[in-house]
Amino acid sequence: MIYDVIVIGKGPAGISCAIYTTRANLKTLVIGKSDSMLLKADKIENYFGFAEPVSGKKLLETGVAQALRLGTEIIEDEVVNIEKTDIFKVTGVNGEYEATSVLIATGAPVVTVPIKNLQRFEGNGISYCTTCDGFFFRNKKVGVLGYTDYAIHEAMDLEVFTQDITLYTNNMPLNVSEALKESLDKLKINTLKIRELQGQDRIEEIVFEDGSREIIDGLFIAYGSASSTSFALKMGIATEGKNIVVNDKMETNIPGLFAAGDCTGVFKQVSVAVGQGAIASRQIIDYVRKTRKDG
Repeated sequence: MIYDVIVIGKGPAGISCAIYTTRANLKTLVIGKSDSMLLKADKIENYFGFAEPVSGKKLLETGVAQALRLGTEIIEDEVVNIEKTDIFKVTGVNGEYEATSVLIATGAPVVTVPIKNLQRFEGNGISYCTTCDGFFFRNKKVGVLGYTDYAIHEAMDLEVFTQDITLYTNNMPLNVSEALKESLDKLKINTLKIRELQGQDRIEEIVFEDGSREIIDGLFIAYGSASSTSFALKMGIATEGKNIVVNDKMETNIPGLFAAGDCTGVFKQVSVAVGQGAIASRQIIDYVRKTRKDG
């Protein structure tokens, strides 16, 4: 099935958009994990319409129920890649999905890896994009820093360039779905805690807390889940820092691809995310209808 719109992210921006697009009779799929920052909010008392404080969990659950009642399809999956040909192809851990348009509403990236010299070697052996930089490491020794499905997916992407791939979990327990566990057999896995990265002009060695070392040519960062920044790097989406650049219609520089909510660097409030989701929906509706007409 080709959806009219795929919304990536189950937070307030994504659900808000989905409510509007579904009511406009667009086939709408929301893909995401139950990891919205809103779930961590114990009490919200500055959102319109609530006389008493409401928990972030309750607010989000109510929004999801509203979208489901209207007919939005919502699935639990981790999106690891987006590609655009004639249509958008969204790859998740559990399947692949296609749509005429896509909204990125994944929230703001919050995962940082406190490893000495990591930032120093960014662009000099440290990469955040296998699609962009995998080619430069043909037949070389590379590593992927991560411990989730996202890291496994990135390691699999590197297999076309080199067979010498090590997954570095940095002492984090592996959190891999059943669908990808077989892929672990193809990888070397190092679970030691990393102290620092060393090298002259480029990364040359990984130094671990126990004093041991490993020579490395390149290290790809895939820590936690794929973020808006990860998608942006792979697709050539314009960014400023870690934020996706959008215009006042929530359009990115790629036709048919929109972004809303915290991933755009706005004031981090539920009301703002909901509003951006609504604005994005209006443009998505127009884009899909025009595409249908032109097709």
